[in-house]
Amino acid sequence: MTAAHKYTTIVLATALLGGISMRAQPEKALNAAELQLALKKLNVLGSVLYIAAHPDDENTRVLAYFSKGKLMRTGYLAMTRGDGGQNLIGTEQGDLLGMIRTQELLAARKIDGAEQFFTRAIDFGYSKNPEETLKIWDREKILSDAVWVIRKFRPDVILTRFTPELGGHGHHRASAILAEEAFAAAGDSTRFPEQLKLVQPWQPKRLLWNAWRPALEEQKADLSQFLQIDVGEYSPLLGESYSELAAESRSMHKSQGFGAVASRGAAAEYFQHTAGEAAQGDLFEGINTNWSRIPGGEAVEILFEEAYRAFQPENPSAALPHLLKASHLLDSLPSDPWIAVKRAELAEAIRSCAGIWLEAIADDYSAPPGSEVKLRAMMVNRSNFPAVLEKISLPFGAPDSLLRATMNNNQPVEIEISLRLPEDAGYSQPYWLKEKPGKGLYDIADQQWIGLAENPAPLSIKFTLLMGEEYLTYETPLLYRWRDPVEGEKYRRFEIIPPVTVNFEESSYVFGDAARKEIRLRIKSGKAGAQGKVRLNLPVGWQAGTTEIPFSFTKKDEEISRQVAIIPPATPMSRTLTAEVVLSAPQPARSMVNINHPHIPLKTLFPPAEASLVRIDLKKIERKIGYVMGSGDDIPRALQQIGYPVALLSDDDLLNLNLSRHDVIITGVRAYNTREVLKQAQPRLLEFVRNGGTLIVQYNTSQELVTEELGPYPFKLSRDRVSVEEAPVEFLNLDHPLLHHPNSILQRDFSGWVQERGLYFPGEWDKNYQAVLSSNDPGEKPLKGGILYARYGKGAYIYSAYSWFRQLPAGVPGACRLFVNMICAGISQ
Repeated sequence: MTAAHKYTTIVLATALLGGISMRAQPEKALNAAELQLALKKLNVLGSVLYIAAHPDDENTRVLAYFSKGKLMRTGYLAMTRGDGGQNLIGTEQGDLLGMIRTQELLAARKIDGAEQFFTRAIDFGYSKNPEETLKIWDREKILSDAVWVIRKFRPDVILTRFTPELGGHGHHRASAILAEEAFAAAGDSTRFPEQLKLVQPWQPKRLLWNAWRPALEEQKADLSQFLQIDVGEYSPLLGESYSELAAESRSMHKSQGFGAVASRGAAAEYFQHTAGEAAQGDLFEGINTNWSRIPGGEAVEILFEEAYRAFQPENPSAALPHLLKASHLLDSLPSDPWIAVKRAELAEAIRSCAGIWLEAIADDYSAPPGSEVKLRAMMVNRSNFPAVLEKISLPFGAPDSLLRATMNNNQPVEIEISLRLPEDAGYSQPYWLKEKPGKGLYDIADQQWIGLAENPAPLSIKFTLLMGEEYLTYETPLLYRWRDPVEGEKYRRFEIIPPVTVNFEESSYVFGDAARKEIRLRIKSGKAGAQGKVRLNLPVGWQAGTTEIPFSFTKKDEEISRQVAIIPPATPMSRTLTAEVVLSAPQPARSMVNINHPHIPLKTLFPPAEASLVRIDLKKIERKIGYVMGSGDDIPRALQQIGYPVALLSDDDLLNLNLSRHDVIITGVRAYNTREVLKQAQPRLLEFVRNGGTLIVQYNTSQELVTEELGPYPFKLSRDRVSVEEAPVEFLNLDHPLLHHPNSILQRDFSGWVQERGLYFPGEWDKNYQAVLSSNDPGEKPLKGGILYARYGKGAYIYSAYSWFRQLPAGVPGACRLFVNMICAGISQ
């Protein structure tokens, strides 16, 4: 290899900042239309960064327009991963929901072509003002993250979804405040100087607000004063408009119910100047977006133009000689971050023009540290352009496999390899969850990780290829492949896992009295021949029938289930039960949690193996409960922890079952938004109440209700909420049975709540309802509709906007006591 032949490395499907997900399948070559756009993009050196608060705040129409239409490097910086939102597709909340929403964003970016970034900020739930948000997030640290992403991404233009004044949600407005501050700070070498060891200051040209038309119309704004783009433009190469493409991207936010309907025809987006040099007619006015922005770059631009003209859809390799000359010429240009960007784009264009397929497939989907991993690496050149596979390189310092194999057209070259994982290899845990997070901020020590959408693959294989006189190195993740009888070929990332995992069956165990309770845990082997024991670490005051559980596994993926009797203390307390695995030496145990939804890659997390132990004074009366699941929650499991049997009611049950076999029916969160059957079943449910049953309806939103008749008497839902979980609660009627039977509710029962008090409180209600509690955020009006109680015939009806779906699974004592009182409401008088 001569000095002129430098390596160009491309990590397939991963942006330079890690902004686009490493796909859980081998990367296909671009098709002819995509490749034509990619060749054209090589001569576009402009970039735009969109900034907002949450995963679903991005304007996919704008992202698609700039990425696929103007071929700009386009990024989206979301301040949070959406951990505090609701979930319409499952019961995952908190960190698990944040993982789902991260993957939904990456799936969206795969469609619209933008790159994805995050700060360390946590979505801690609804916030009513940016001051609270910035305090909880730690303003200076999140500002530092935003500056870091700007300095790494180096956008020419920054767009925001919100303004410091417009946006409602405190997170929304805070994102705009931080965007404005970061715009000014990124180019200032005195701000966050510790970053300058790794990046250089960067000053974008301008900052603009992407205004929402409803807000402009409400303000009666003169739209002629705003810059406009037509995101409804049609792309013949894509076969659709950018707004149609954006609808596909937007629809990936399935956990939030944001399936979108595509619009066709002209569609304007409006932009208002915020900071920097104002533009008069075009967002990129006065910005050089071609190769002349780099000294000597004009010669590269000519070669890329020649490649574009030489490109033939049925023979894309005709463009390769020009692309390889350009690759060589890039070595002679002065150092500039755009060179690295274009090298990656160029390497991908070369790969696609040659139709190269490469893969690294493991014989198992996982292994613990210290294990031997067997894999098969394969590359095939599907063109007549001469190429040589020089070598395959492995991670962890393993020796290269020298091949120097000629790559004939459509003749695969493959090799079987064994690789030993280091004993100290880290588990495949999301980097932002490796340390316990605070309320508003993930703990991430390594500056280089900040901003990344997700971890790079734990194992990647490098293929070094000689084409012409240019050496190219392609890096691809190690994957596992299997055949699904229905879906066919399936892939998942190879994972480094603990040798043994321990999963408690529940995240919280609630003890209503001093009686012992059997808890169940599952122990699973991550390798063959694992022998040892699991040791339970009981908090002071708690006892167990045994604290050590031996295991002896012959094969990998074997699993045993064991029950342990836990004896609670005599007095109320909440503590944490932890575990450790003893193999050659004790080590903190890890659980294994799989997140598996069809629209995103399968993901596995390894959180600490622990569970909450909650001893409360709880009186309850036996009741038979039917539960109507809505968008998804863990209330049924929480009620079973308390000691109530719960039957989940199907659509057929709601329409045909004799409901009187139940004493109480509870509808889950947003059931009247998501269960169409309730429109037909509601008269039967109200008749159930009239005949003596108790119906408890948890919160719904006013939008897309399947019926307006939620109760026996009319009431209207509002968007009001109490977002401060410590907000004071007032008893409106001290003698109300819900506050006394069977548990006496006191002010201390509202301590220790998590994330929020409640949401979407009723704003108006019929006089037949009795309001029981009142609460409000600081400085706001009291909200008295959190629990509406009514007698109807022989039974009781309750509508409650309090966030039981968060409190009960978390084992909040007072919430459990009050919810039991609601369950017993029908027999309290």
